[in-house]
Amino acid sequence: MKPKEFKQKLKSLQQAHDALVKRKNRPQKEGNGIFDRYQHPVLTAEHTPLNWRYDFNPRTNPHLMTRLGINSVFNVGAMEWNRGIVLMARVEGWDRKSFFAVAESPNGTDHFRFWDYPVQMPELDDRETNLYDMRLVRHEDGWIYGTFCAERHDDRRSGDLSAAIARCGIARTKDLLSWERLPDLKTPALHQRNCVLHPEWINGQYAFYTRPMNDFAATGSGDGIGWGLVKDITQAEVKTEKIIDPRFYHSIKEGKNGLGPAPIKTPKGWLHLAHGVRNTAAGMRYVLYLFLCDLADPSKQICAPGGHFMAPEDDERVGDVSNVVFSNGWVAQKNGDVLIYYGSSDTRTHVAKTTIEKLLDYCQNTPPDARRSILCVQQRSRLIELNLKLNLRAKRRITG
Repeated sequence: MKPKEFKQKLKSLQQAHDALVKRKNRPQKEGNGIFDRYQHPVLTAEHTPLNWRYDFNPRTNPHLMTRLGINSVFNVGAMEWNRGIVLMARVEGWDRKSFFAVAESPNGTDHFRFWDYPVQMPELDDRETNLYDMRLVRHEDGWIYGTFCAERHDDRRSGDLSAAIARCGIARTKDLLSWERLPDLKTPALHQRNCVLHPEWINGQYAFYTRPMNDFAATGSGDGIGWGLVKDITQAEVKTEKIIDPRFYHSIKEGKNGLGPAPIKTPKGWLHLAHGVRNTAAGMRYVLYLFLCDLADPSKQICAPGGHFMAPEDDERVGDVSNVVFSNGWVAQKNGDVLIYYGSSDTRTHVAKTTIEKLLDYCQNTPPDARRSILCVQQRSRLIELNLKLNLRAKRRITG
């Protein structure tokens, strides 16, 4: 490539990237009354800085090729930061390895820009192959914690290159730049992914939401979302896990389930966002759901709407792992708004907006899963009957 062509191609890349980052994002016109999706993804592979992907030196990259490609950006932790929002993104390269990187926005819905460098997360040992899906938590002990999946090959099955061990990695920071890596969480279960630190002390101890499983990925191998206490987070060990949100047959979470971000404290209880998985003929389907736990006893579930809260729609269905929505980040703002960040099909990151008021209304007034078809029909028939009575009263008022 001639020098002039090289410069022009680089300029075109830079202009396209700048336009993408500056693109305004607006809510979709048709919402469901519970939340409003935004039109565009907030983070994609193309949002990552060009100098993460290209060598700009014409002598060493004369064709301006992508040198270190980015495959996807998804499953972000989230928190308020300097009057804006930061997302702790899972960035996956063309080599399939994931790493963490911080993207910052002034408003939480668009104009996200990545910080200069990815996160330099300390390594526990050289068998640790992949890190992903960080939950960010401001704990009342003064630290910001990240809990994430730390994956290693399962050396007990040396002939199986897909065999893995999943552990809950723990790190803490004050500035999201320098991280202190702590030992992985110990529990009675072989595998732990989707672990979340509760933001407050519980009887002077740290509390963890867990997802105990005896198989790395297979559905049907775990009991549900667990709860356990830890005395010392620098040597974190949950000796007893209590299941607070179990799986059950023929439901959105019959295969497996796991907590998303840390819960939001509200006047009515601790508000939780979780994912549920079921097997279909086309593979596993991931959806999101809500439940509410008691303020005084966060391990006690007090209400749970039936069915999914959010499922993949339209382009969200397509990607590296299709038919998936997954969230490990949301932000409750002082004005009562809630920004929900979710990955679609393990490929990109979206945002939806709602309010605490709406989420509590949804949790407390949506009927629970009735478990059986006949009871579900009775549930729906009661709703129909109430609406018919309202319509009849309205007609009588009009006619007089």
